[in-house]
Amino acid sequence: MGTLQGSWVWYELVTPDPDGAKAFYDAVVGWTIDAAPAGEMDYRMIVNPDRGLTGGVMRLTADMANHGARPIWLGYIGVDNVDASVEAIEAAGGKALLPAFDIPQAGRIAMVADCCGAPFYVMTPTPPPGGGESTSFSSMPNPGRCGWNELYAGNQASAIAFYTGQFGWTLPEPMDMGPMGKYQFIAHDGVTVGAIMQKPEQVPAALWAHYFWVPGIEAAKTRIEANGGQVINGPHEVPGPLWIVQGIDPQGAMFSLVGNK
Repeated sequence: MGTLQGSWVWYELVTPDPDGAKAFYDAVVGWTIDAAPAGEMDYRMIVNPDRGLTGGVMRLTADMANHGARPIWLGYIGVDNVDASVEAIEAAGGKALLPAFDIPQAGRIAMVADCCGAPFYVMTPTPPPGGGESTSFSSMPNPGRCGWNELYAGNQASAIAFYTGQFGWTLPEPMDMGPMGKYQFIAHDGVTVGAIMQKPEQVPAALWAHYFWVPGIEAAKTRIEANGGQVINGPHEVPGPLWIVQGIDPQGAMFSLVGNK
């Protein structure tokens, strides 16, 4: 079993139209997002082709929007103790956006922002019967799971110090991107799980981009456009060799995909 502290354990889409999001991502990524559940809380599981779970879809309510929430993908970072982690994050210049609370049979979570404003969750999961690990992230191609976590940092140096201090991430040799600066890879338990880069001027706010595996990027681009999405970056090749594409879904959330050409 891997180290919980600093691992990526869940991904969540916040959207005003879960039915529309289901239609889009089921077609584009190959997920099977659950249908609307009974009751007032509209939260749906994202099921991979291998029947593992990548994360969930939460309805963005009018009240949430009135408090500044917007369509967005958010990642959950595993921690040993949510309350202690929130305290440490605030001491390091971050901010608690949603106080820690318990979710029955899931665990304890809190929404926070890093030192430069990028939002994410911290979570201490409740282990299922018999234990088990998250099926949300895979560093190797695995359709439907997340394969890369990329931070557009408000201040790259500050963000690197923040995340390594909070989660024990290590820093493989960075890649020089010329005028865009260094692309600093990040690793957890010896596995490279993403990177931290300085936010480009055209990106309006610091945020995490989570790249989900698909079998082919060219075909995924076609599906994005055929299902009402907008391509904003790519497709283009990245070291691996792999290909990526980024877009805006029909409900307004930015998303990222990675795979072979």
